[in-house]
Amino acid sequence: MKVLFLLFLIVPLVEIYFLIQIGSVIGSPMTILLVVLTAMIGITLVKAQGVITINRIRERLDSRTVPGLEIMEGFALFLAGALLLTPGFVTDAVGFVCLTPSLRRRIIFRLFHAVSISNSEETQNQADQTTRNSRVINGEYREID
Repeated sequence: MKVLFLLFLIVPLVEIYFLIQIGSVIGSPMTILLVVLTAMIGITLVKAQGVITINRIRERLDSRTVPGLEIMEGFALFLAGALLLTPGFVTDAVGFVCLTPSLRRRIIFRLFHAVSISNSEETQNQADQTTRNSRVINGEYREID
């Protein structure tokens, strides 16, 4: 929760700072034009890559395989679209990173890896806790007829 609060506080401040700095160099009208232009180009690219991703999801489903990577790419494209529609240069840069297929997949694989490590550590901790809380009595037995 604190991370989201800081994110919603810091990102607009950083965006305002860069808008003022760039506006002082190239002028206000050019800055506004550049922000609108990056949004238009970005949304066009998001739409095109979204169609490609949806087609790949359909192909995976037709071949009866789980489209896990494609679904995550769809989420990354959604995030890219939201970032590109947000006025500013920093969010546009992050949005364009999410639009680059090789970078997008690299980020997704790193997230998968981080989550799997976190889940395996949590599972191990739960198993250790269960072992500590349970009483196991070792012994031998034999059947008597």
